[in-house]
Amino acid sequence: MNFPTHEQMESTSHAELVVLVHQLIALVSQQQLEIQRLQAEVTRLSQSAPSSRNSSLPPSRDQKKNRSNPKDGKKHGPPFGHQRVVRALVDNPDRIISAAVKTCSHCQTSLLGVAPDEIIRHQVTELPLVKPILIETRQHRVICPHCQVHNLGILPVGLEADRHFGPQLEATVIYLKQQQHLSYERIVQALRDLCGVEISEGGISSILERASRRAIPRAEEIKAAVRQSAQIQSDETSARVKGRTWWQWVFRSRAGIYFTIQPRRNAQVIKDFMGEAVAEVWSSDCFSAQLQAPAKAFQLCLAHQLRDLQRILDEDDKHAWARAVQKLLREAIHLKNRFEAVSSQMTVNGYCRRVMEIENKLEALLIGSVQGIRAQRLLARFKEHREKLLLFLREPEVPPTNNASEQALRPSVIHRKVTNGFRSEW
Repeated sequence: MNFPTHEQMESTSHAELVVLVHQLIALVSQQQLEIQRLQAEVTRLSQSAPSSRNSSLPPSRDQKKNRSNPKDGKKHGPPFGHQRVVRALVDNPDRIISAAVKTCSHCQTSLLGVAPDEIIRHQVTELPLVKPILIETRQHRVICPHCQVHNLGILPVGLEADRHFGPQLEATVIYLKQQQHLSYERIVQALRDLCGVEISEGGISSILERASRRAIPRAEEIKAAVRQSAQIQSDETSARVKGRTWWQWVFRSRAGIYFTIQPRRNAQVIKDFMGEAVAEVWSSDCFSAQLQAPAKAFQLCLAHQLRDLQRILDEDDKHAWARAVQKLLREAIHLKNRFEAVSSQMTVNGYCRRVMEIENKLEALLIGSVQGIRAQRLLARFKEHREKLLLFLREPEVPPTNNASEQALRPSVIHRKVTNGFRSEW
């Protein structure tokens, strides 16, 4: 709306001013309604913030609730009826210390020759004093008097001439780095404080690099076994390499779990891993690169779909379509679990009949339109990937979710957060 200038209003008639005022009142009313709508939208979005319940955010990003007051009257500790556990005594301890009674505490009479009425046993577990062992090898070199060839004595395995640290020390370094996720600096400190071993960060790096070369043949065996599997699950997460964002991929099957860290997050990584192999079923989230995997069929992770549906319900708890689809997907997962349970009494015909019912219900829910941008996007996704939603009901070995892949990546995520990634590409 174009407003008149001050000069124009001076020459405007009373009737024209009345019309202008009515237009302004209508405009203000319209803007007030828009402000109310935007305020309601802000409130709604603030109430349905993304969390591990309704998005792919990890639980560590959730808002933590305060613990209850310890004086709230609730019982803490083990539940009622919990059986007390006492450490059992070992029959053959490594060391025995006897505390004999020498004199009477009352009259000071000597009791050295008096047999004890009772011997009270108590055992304390202790660690031995850890002290590094310095092993010196003396390799003989002998010149053959017959042919003048120089001959060297063969050193034991693990004590080769190009090494400075023994196998057990190297295994400890690898354990502290890969299992306990200690940084180079903290490994140096831990070995110095606990074992009295002086080692540099460069020495630790050499140990880890040498161990990685030894692991390559076994990793290649796992890779070959996984990519020849009929059913493969895959996922990826970010990794830090030399201060840049790379991607750690996991490919898992019943044959094993294979990891690779690549600078790319595209379908070429999957194609390089699979080579000429083609999987029967590929399980993953809805990431486009995963859906380009060489496979005959796909199963989308229903945990991701349930979280997306929950996000819609957090914004509008009366959204009938989202609640109906969420209920149906959970019913499908429950049906599969019941049928595969050891104590299940469900017949194959009964299971197939229930599968058909669920399939028909899903078809009905995907017809028509829905309200809300998130719901419309989710409906479009479900229509596009209809055959990838309930494949697990027809394939015995296919799980309904990709949770196992996410769980396999979890230690690597912890490693990244604690150590801030990798210093070099190897």
